[in-house]
Amino acid sequence: MIDKDKFDEWYNEIVELADLCDKRYPIKGMNIWKPYGWKIMQNIDAIIRQEMEKTGHKEVYFPLLIPEGFFKKEEEHIRGFSSEVYWVTHAGKNELEEKLLLRPTSETAMYPIFSLWIRSHADLPLKIFQIVNTFRYETKMTKAFIRVREIHFFEAHTCHTDFEDAEKQIKEDLEIAKRFFRKLCLPFIISKRPEWDKFAGAFYSIGLDVLMPSLKALQVGSIHQYKQNFSKPFEIKYEGIDGKHYYCHQTTYGMSERVLGAIVGIHGDEKGIKLPSSIAPIKVVIIPILFKGWEEKIMDECKKVKEEIEKMGLSCHIDDRDKTPGSKFYDWELKGVPLRIEIGPKDIENNVVSIATRDGIKKRIARNELEKIKDELAEYDERLYRKAEEFLRQHIYIMEKLEKKEGIIEVPWCGKEECGLKMEEELDMKSLGTPLPGKECDKNCPICGGKATTWLRLAKIY
Repeated sequence: MIDKDKFDEWYNEIVELADLCDKRYPIKGMNIWKPYGWKIMQNIDAIIRQEMEKTGHKEVYFPLLIPEGFFKKEEEHIRGFSSEVYWVTHAGKNELEEKLLLRPTSETAMYPIFSLWIRSHADLPLKIFQIVNTFRYETKMTKAFIRVREIHFFEAHTCHTDFEDAEKQIKEDLEIAKRFFRKLCLPFIISKRPEWDKFAGAFYSIGLDVLMPSLKALQVGSIHQYKQNFSKPFEIKYEGIDGKHYYCHQTTYGMSERVLGAIVGIHGDEKGIKLPSSIAPIKVVIIPILFKGWEEKIMDECKKVKEEIEKMGLSCHIDDRDKTPGSKFYDWELKGVPLRIEIGPKDIENNVVSIATRDGIKKRIARNELEKIKDELAEYDERLYRKAEEFLRQHIYIMEKLEKKEGIIEVPWCGKEECGLKMEEELDMKSLGTPLPGKECDKNCPICGGKATTWLRLAKIY
């Protein structure tokens, strides 16, 4: 893991050196996805798609533009996003009768349509998702994948007959998140956001946060319980079994390309990035170690090994460029390929292949036991996760008094907003919220001295 003081500089360089993106597009915060970075993102999308399909969600794709009238229907929501919206006012030289906006998120695009789709209790629950680009005028310093103005975004939206059924959806979303982030080797904490930092229009919000090597927290996902806060202004109603009409209860679950930023940062080192095998475009790279007189034999062996690995369902590439093996090692370590195979004369003579995982484990395996590569990749992923988990655990501090620490701190809190905001001010941190599941607290609030009812998590954030 990169030293915290060098992290931001390292990160800004590595996302380009590893061929993930190009930041030279002439609109700040709108970067170009390069083929390698885009393939990683597509692999991440494939995992969440699998989770959505497994839990009965259907994929949709709504238009990018939202009429101003739709957007203005939920007052708290428009207040929350008004400073971040990109407006479209003209079509060619013609001024539009109604302004349009580029979606910052899709509640106000989807919910007028939900009111047409939902008529009866038989239409519920409605569970849909989409993977799209959203646009927010980010005013802070932009950082590839972490703070951008055009965002690659996943959002799931659900409608339910009652609050209890919506709460079941929240629990399902948390289970989805646990499985999803485990495949990405990303340990995270779950916090119920404080009232002053919940999503605009939500009844309550849950944040999913990781801790970066800079010791700043990064939100990688959010889950929102809307209750009927959107269904009432958008008239999303259903006819119950009793013939009466009721407003739906709603939830959302969202994530963005920040997930990739977290993977790059948390698993990176001085050599480059480390990709979990679940999302690596190339899981295994084969490097021929060529010697005079052995060229044809070695290349034939490399091709045979590649063919066998691909039959296992693993993506594999032979690097036959006219470069030294050392240069090739450097290139693939930079790009985070999980496992490297080296094949030279001694390997062929001894009927073995030499392997090296991206985190530095080297060994030889018998040529007729290539299936062990699957185990090596699984063990590599486990090491990535355990190392990140230990880093997170080591930098969560539980304390009774306010004390500046680098990482995540948990402080007794009476639950009053003014005390929470005072803690933010004194520590120069932001509130992440209260731990989920909840933790008992028998201490006193360090601000007012009153009995604490819970713990408040705080951290510096991106």
